Amino acid sequence: MPSAISMRSGRSGTIGKSATSDIGLESANGMRALLSYKFAGQKAPDASFSGPDGGDVSLSDFAGRPLLVNFWATWCAPCKAEMPTLDALAALEKGRVAVIAVSQDLEGRPPVVAFFEKTGVKNLEPYTDSDNLLLAAFNNQLALPTTILYDSEGREVWRVVGGVEWDDTEMAKLLREAA
Repeated sequence: MPSAISMRSGRSGTIGKSATSDIGLESANGMRALLSYKFAGQKAPDASFSGPDGGDVSLSDFAGRPLLVNFWATWCAPCKAEMPTLDALAALEKGRVAVIAVSQDLEGRPPVVAFFEKTGVKNLEPYTDSDNLLLAAFNNQLALPTTILYDSEGREVWRVVGGVEWDDTEMAKLLREAA
């Protein structure tokens, strides 16, 4: 898993838990994102969304180990571009970090299942937030894609706004910050 992510910190930022400004990320394939510690320490919201079986779940259901939550939609080009690497990351981190992708598609599961089947996504399950209750818990202030890392106690470590190659060695190092 060679590194293809380059990082550019803001003038007062440093990479790691003490970062004071957003850090620019750029993947070898040209995707760009921002890594932010602005909300570090905040508790995960309690809002419910639909699990793979259609039942209600919340982020607290994943307590006890780190959780990486990706907010995405099947109509979002950067979301679709990063999904294969997020799927690969889910396989690499199995047992260490729970990796879930929560679709914001208003049509619910059907477009998500179709996209997963078409693109060969096998390690992620179709979580959906078609009522946007989870999105509303973030005051509807999340751009797609946004991915948030929570520690095992459900506190935010960092978030990435934009698409990246999730199976990159630099991203693996950032995941260790939830330990």
